[in-house]
Amino acid sequence: MATIRIPTPLRRLTGGQAKVQVSSGTIAEMVQMLDKNYPGLKDRLVDETGEIKRFVNFFVNVTEIRTLQGEATALNDDDEVSIIPAMAGGSFALSSSVISRRRS
Repeated sequence: MATIRIPTPLRRLTGGQAKVQVSSGTIAEMVQMLDKNYPGLKDRLVDETGEIKRFVNFFVNVTEIRTLQGEATALNDDDEVSIIPAMAGGSFALSSSVISRRRS
């Protein structure tokens, strides 16, 4: 069974588990199995058409699935899948000392 790393914001749906295991042949099947075992998880991962939401990234081992076969990416029993929600927002402020050094 592949091991799935669950991001902190979704762990309330997995009973607090950071890692879960599911038996599936592809990423799409994995999402279905996750939702069967942890209802509501699928809604956080795919849109109403069944496509992976653009702000959710899946990595099989260390490779992002969009560079592989997307949802059809095959999974092996020893694979580790990481679900990484995109981060946005925040601000970047330079301290006055950094600004002074840049002007020099």
